[in-house]
Amino acid sequence: MNPYQPSYQGTVTKYVFVESPHTTPDDLASLAYEISDRAMIKETCFGLQITGNEDDVEHIISQIRARDPAHIFVKDRGFPPGDPRRCRANLGGARPGYFGHEFEMGVVRKISKGILNLATRDQGKKAIPPVSRSNLKLDAAELARMMEKEVP
Repeated sequence: MNPYQPSYQGTVTKYVFVESPHTTPDDLASLAYEISDRAMIKETCFGLQITGNEDDVEHIISQIRARDPAHIFVKDRGFPPGDPRRCRANLGGARPGYFGHEFEMGVVRKISKGILNLATRDQGKKAIPPVSRSNLKLDAAELARMMEKEVP
């Protein structure tokens, strides 16, 4: 058996998550392609995956985050793209980490709201009121009434 030989030695891979009403993964990809000389950029459903020299990747990310800092988040990826130990082409189906990304996308919405609240508080503006869990519950009787209205 051949020993594992990494394809992208000396590089880092970062995930860039975007959960924004103003910016899409496509917007970020276009900006990243304009900035990048040598980094590998892959657009994903949640944002971008950027692989390259650490300085290049950090430069691209700093430019991207400046666009919408309260809604763009970054984390390290442990394996480079196409790594046979984690690539879905070799494992079949979605890479296990993507289910974690799906969960994290729900969490970053709350973090974004907190960041925006801090920013408005620091500017002396009224903060965004928190959403109460009790406001999110729908009474079963109310749901039944709503469903009855929909039936012709």
